[in-house]
Amino acid sequence: MKRVESIDIVRGLVMIIMALDHTRDFLHINSLSQNPTDLATTDPALFFTRWITHLCAPTFVFLSGVSAFLTCKRNENISETRKYLLTRGFLLILMDFTIENFGIWFDVHFSIFFWNVLSAIGFGFIILSLLLRLNSKLIAGLGLMIIFLHNAIPLLPIAENVQKSLGFLFATAVFPFGEKVLIFGYSPVPWLGILLTGFGFGQLFLEDILSRKKKFLYIGLVSLLLFVVLRFLKVYGDPSIWSTQKDQLFTFLSFINVTKYPPSLLFCLMTLGIMFLLLYFVEGFKNKLTEIFSVFGKVPLFYFLVHWYIIHPVLFIILLFQGFQFSEFSFGDRFGRPKDVKSGVSLLWVYVFWILLVIVMYPLCKWYFRYKNEHKEKKWLRYI
Repeated sequence: MKRVESIDIVRGLVMIIMALDHTRDFLHINSLSQNPTDLATTDPALFFTRWITHLCAPTFVFLSGVSAFLTCKRNENISETRKYLLTRGFLLILMDFTIENFGIWFDVHFSIFFWNVLSAIGFGFIILSLLLRLNSKLIAGLGLMIIFLHNAIPLLPIAENVQKSLGFLFATAVFPFGEKVLIFGYSPVPWLGILLTGFGFGQLFLEDILSRKKKFLYIGLVSLLLFVVLRFLKVYGDPSIWSTQKDQLFTFLSFINVTKYPPSLLFCLMTLGIMFLLLYFVEGFKNKLTEIFSVFGKVPLFYFLVHWYIIHPVLFIILLFQGFQFSEFSFGDRFGRPKDVKSGVSLLWVYVFWILLVIVMYPLCKWYFRYKNEHKEKKWLRYI
């Protein structure tokens, strides 16, 4: 079975965009003190720098489900696929709490364990491995049911009891233990819904290009239309209600400012709707730019893990140039940024360092993909 190029292209595009968000997190002068989507303190440039990156996680998770479906079809062996998904799922969680967590915090004491997107995907793979004998349409239905209904949990009579005992499965949560803390940033169940939906929609990627292009366009437009209608009516789908602001631009920002943690129904409709339109536009389309995107999209996990270890040392270099000493670096939840003093760079420089990061990652990803192809006998390469 040939690789589906549109998957690699769109996944590569969102990986590039993702690096912008992480560059902003590490380097922007106000990243530790200002919420970029808080309309009371943000500006349009900062807002859209953050907003555009909302596309990344749901696309990455959805396409992980699609890739799992294609792996299942390629193997034609449910037992083998189940073993692969289980192993990959647990490895992703392990990588999240080790390689990725250290890359984010650079804290040798591991005082913060962050349940991030890799753990969410890993959890999704583990659950999916138990559902493989179900019809893909049924799995898609289960995923859609989670996406559409998990926002209704606070409305249930048992909502308070669910929040106390199982709230971390559906919403962000913090669990301190001793001097350490476990943070559930990517709530397992809502992201599971996106991954299962991706698996169930995997069948679309086996159809001929013209057929799936039409369906991508239709699904994308319907998703965005449903987003607009539900958002306008303010009846259901997101805990954050839009409101009229000081001008038309900020009112528009309020309208599209939906909830990512956990991913609300409206967040999913907006981001996945855009993803389907991107799939529609790139399907069957090739030029130099799509080739570049594809390089990143073919090795997403490698890109994801390595980019932390490039951009984080850049922060340290910037801090040293700004006159700080190593003794002033504060780790834990500050990435190394000194306490009680301004550090970092302007938004313009964030974009400069982001572009440089992508340029550096390109030959590394190209080399790693070639290495994987030349060493297919090394089974461990399947997992990175």
